[in-house]
Amino acid sequence: MSEATDRPVDGDAWADACAEDLAAEKARRRAQSGPPPGSAAEELRKLVDAVADKVSSLQTPLLGVAAQGAVQQAIRQARSAVEPVIERNPQVFDHLAAAGNELLAAYRSAVEGQESRWTRTTEGASGTAGPSKKAADDPSDPRDEGPSGTERIDLD
Repeated sequence: MSEATDRPVDGDAWADACAEDLAAEKARRRAQSGPPPGSAAEELRKLVDAVADKVSSLQTPLLGVAAQGAVQQAIRQARSAVEPVIERNPQVFDHLAAAGNELLAAYRSAVEGQESRWTRTTEGASGTAGPSKKAADDPSDPRDEGPSGTERIDLD
């Protein structure tokens, strides 16, 4: 008998090896990129702390002791205003972050569409590529929507 037939057959050995490799790769990437970002509320808290630390560490001769005290007071007030909101409504910040991402995607889509129309018209004008003369004369042709001077991008 050969060695391959003497061992018990484990049907999940391949799946186990793949799962181990995947777990090792995930651990390697986590170690390489650092900890994943927290929730939007945690990130806002970190931002407030970082800004407060940076502002409080600025020691400029233009600001006197009284001004430094006023800055410290403003930082304390900002923290006391932000902390209760974060504590009571942490999921609101996740929703706001998601809404911001959606708005950014919509804006990018609108701008990319407008840029592609501008690029098509510009390429046609330079003679490199673009619509034929017949297509350029056709008022119903959607490719003939190049900028006529300054044009406002409508996001509605």
